[in-house]
Amino acid sequence: MLDQTYYKKADEIISQHGLEPASLIPIIQDIQSEYRYLPPELLRYVAKKLGINEAKAYSVATFYENFSFEPKGKYIIKVCNGTACHVRKSIPILERLYSELGLSEEKATTDDMLFTLETVSCLGACGLAPVLTVNDKVYPGMTPDAAAELIHELRGAE
Repeated sequence: MLDQTYYKKADEIISQHGLEPASLIPIIQDIQSEYRYLPPELLRYVAKKLGINEAKAYSVATFYENFSFEPKGKYIIKVCNGTACHVRKSIPILERLYSELGLSEEKATTDDMLFTLETVSCLGACGLAPVLTVNDKVYPGMTPDAAAELIHELRGAE
């Protein structure tokens, strides 16, 4: 059960976009931006407010890869594994990050909710490969050592 403040915030977001069914995507985008994930309870709440059945709301939220029902860390790290990055050795970077963060393909977020590690098919920065992003900030020409150093810097900023 979510704290009442989540519902108040959802109401604020809904009021910015209106009660039209077409507002579903921008509303849930804003909710996810606020909490770094889309709490399923809020998706149901928004659907009810907009007069959309829950199945329709879930079909929209699950269709788009950008939405996540799982809480994410403060720092969301996306490692590109597209062709250019893969050829330029993105996998050793990913493996080093898994090791540094104590994560795996099955466990994407650290227990302290500081880091979430994801792989993506392409970040659209092929000329800068291998690339990773942290909260959408691009880090080009990465190496395993540079990725480990970045983790230490981010931890130090806390």
